[in-house]
Amino acid sequence: MGDLKIAMLHGKDQGLQLLHHPDRVTVEGLIHQSLEAKEFAYCPYSNFRVGAALLAHDDRVFTGCNVENACNNLGVCAERNAIAKAVSEGCRSFKAIAIASDLHDQFISPCGGCRQFMREFGARWDVYLTKPDGSYKEMNVSELLPVSFGPEDMSMKKVVKISNEY
Repeated sequence: MGDLKIAMLHGKDQGLQLLHHPDRVTVEGLIHQSLEAKEFAYCPYSNFRVGAALLAHDDRVFTGCNVENACNNLGVCAERNAIAKAVSEGCRSFKAIAIASDLHDQFISPCGGCRQFMREFGARWDVYLTKPDGSYKEMNVSELLPVSFGPEDMSMKKVVKISNEY
């Protein structure tokens, strides 16, 4: 899927060993970092911890966790937190993101807002939906958000031009 060129290793020791190798990031290593990021979640209201590890095209990894707020709509999801951290450090091109939670019976899936936020940075990068045991389902952004609206749609021909002058 996508254009992710990272090693697919089996066995926890191998994945963790190569996690910090300077020219290689494993799927297992990325998932491990998302599980670690989940530990920092601030979620006193939902008690639903989420962590994310985002792999940029330059092989830097940016992590994020969900941060809730008493005013619910001011909370920030782990995926958006990791992407915002990457953008604030100059990265706008991504290979993959791994998402972790405490759900045992199903793979964690990003909310609709996070799907659209990911889509802003491309439709063809990989998304690893995980379980706490490290198992995962691989998808890409376009599969999570089919028939999506992205930056390229902003330059499409429009029927009516509206003046922004007052």
